[in-house]
Amino acid sequence: MILSCHNITKSFGADQILRQVSFGIEEHEKAAIVGINGAGKSTLLKIIVGEMEADAGEVTFTRGKTIGYLAQQQMVVGSRTIYEELRETKKHIFDLEAQIRSLEQTISASPDPDEDLLEQYHRLTSEYERSDGYQTESAITGVLKGLGFSEEDFGKKTDTLSGGQRTRVALGRLLLQSPDVILLDEPTNHLDLNSIRWLETYLQNYKGAVIIVAHDRYFLDRIVTKIVELDMGHAMTFLGNYSDYAYKKKQLRDAQLKAWFNQQQQIRHQEEVIAKLRSFNREKSIKRAESREKMLQKMEVLEKPVQERTQMRLQLEPEIQSGNDVLNVEHLSKSFDDLQLFTDLSFQIRRGERVALIGDNGTGKTTILKIINGLTDADSGCLTLGTKVCIGYYDQEHQVLHSEKTLFDEISDAYPDLTNTRIRDVLAAFLFTGDDVYKRICDISGGERGRVSLAKLMLSDANFLILDEPTNHLDIISREILENALCAYTGTVLYVSHDRYFINQTATRILDLTGKTLVNYIGNYDYYLEKHDELTAIYAPLSNTLTQERSSGQNSDSKAQWMENRTQQAQLRKRKAQLEKTEEKISSLEQRDKAIDEELADEKIFTDVAKCTALTNEKAAIAKELDELYELWEELAQ
Repeated sequence: MILSCHNITKSFGADQILRQVSFGIEEHEKAAIVGINGAGKSTLLKIIVGEMEADAGEVTFTRGKTIGYLAQQQMVVGSRTIYEELRETKKHIFDLEAQIRSLEQTISASPDPDEDLLEQYHRLTSEYERSDGYQTESAITGVLKGLGFSEEDFGKKTDTLSGGQRTRVALGRLLLQSPDVILLDEPTNHLDLNSIRWLETYLQNYKGAVIIVAHDRYFLDRIVTKIVELDMGHAMTFLGNYSDYAYKKKQLRDAQLKAWFNQQQQIRHQEEVIAKLRSFNREKSIKRAESREKMLQKMEVLEKPVQERTQMRLQLEPEIQSGNDVLNVEHLSKSFDDLQLFTDLSFQIRRGERVALIGDNGTGKTTILKIINGLTDADSGCLTLGTKVCIGYYDQEHQVLHSEKTLFDEISDAYPDLTNTRIRDVLAAFLFTGDDVYKRICDISGGERGRVSLAKLMLSDANFLILDEPTNHLDIISREILENALCAYTGTVLYVSHDRYFINQTATRILDLTGKTLVNYIGNYDYYLEKHDELTAIYAPLSNTLTQERSSGQNSDSKAQWMENRTQQAQLRKRKAQLEKTEEKISSLEQRDKAIDEELADEKIFTDVAKCTALTNEKAAIAKELDELYELWEELAQ
């Protein structure tokens, strides 16, 4: 076991967040920590990495193992470029390479290099090979591209990046550091679909252990083999992925509820029997009643399984039905300065459809939603809303909220006809109770602002919902409730989301914004995956080429680079071996030349003409061969 948490307890004031939480992580294991918002998931990660102190309990790591942590929010340190930030993680390899190059120049410049120098050179090059030094540059580039950065982004300064971009840079640094244990807090929040798929593959093949806090159920299903659930401060471990956990959790809950229900029936039955026996008012019946009472008192009464305490009660239903044609978009184009997002987009949306708009970050998905809502002007093209269409807009940046207003005022000002009781009921449905309703919008979290926006949406007369990343900051339970509400909604929905599970559950159609155009898929996310390559090749060949370059192309480049490096390494090893053989041959010939000199000095030899001639000829041959070997050695040493 590489990590062990034993009886971790943590309170904030009167609120006990974690209660004797215990679990273990094996080497190479992929695990997830799940629970509702506020369950203590991020707190637990901070305790594990030592950023926060537990009130009780201990965290134990296997000695000598390294740990890496990705928090939800990243601070900017320094002003290096994106590429320099990731290059810094491999500084020891680049320093090693610099030492090797310096030694090569020294050896090349010396007619008779010192043996210690050659030994040092051999040792450093061996270490460089063991550290995969030849693949370092391609590894950095591969991680950056995998996380959605283009080569044009590599030179951007980190202190000019958005919060999401900084998180991606921090994730790239962490992956390149390759610690024995990686802790990731919501790693997919700022990634597009391609980057999420790339990260999935990376983590699946990662040699170390991984602990993930995430609300992306599709992501968890593909990676983890263990779930640690935090519920009311307690931890329970389930083997399997998220779907396995959800099934087992339901079975466990059903069994607990059934056991409680059966026990309650048994208790009521015993109480009725006791009352009946006492009503007989006889000595024997009273004794029997007392005996049953004692048995009842000794019974270990089961606690009633707590209902989902924080579920939102979300119901969306349009007041007025729109016409069949809800939205018609023709030849839409949009650019910002020299950046052209999309051109000549045309599509239609009909009543009752739930359309997911997907695509890489920066392709213009949110811009399309803003154009439809009249918040941004298109460069060209037009759009037409159908008869009796009323739009309800959910903005991922929550710009439709007023930061200085309280939650109560935000609802009452938007819907002045509502009574105070109705406003409180609506806010309570979205988990705002008591004095929470008097908090200012600017003082609540992103997830809470999302819930306020959903509350306003629920109250609107909209029959065409336009949602920009509606699941961001929502926990899994809240996402499931939103899914159910949208699936039951009789109006029309157009939304942008990176939550593949959410898309799979709710979408009846997918529009993929790729290659500055749209590719239409009549189905959910599973259908999109099945038909993606085929339809993209037909309707967005430029995008298909770019995607191949990004995914398989990267692999091809890496493979070609790897093959080239292997060839170079093989050639280098061959030259080293040849150099060593040459040195051995030179040493052997020099010793023989010295021995011939000693023999020629012997009177018995130099007076023997035949022997003297033979030795002289051998000495001349050695001299010639040594000249050739010296020249070869010099060439090999360079």
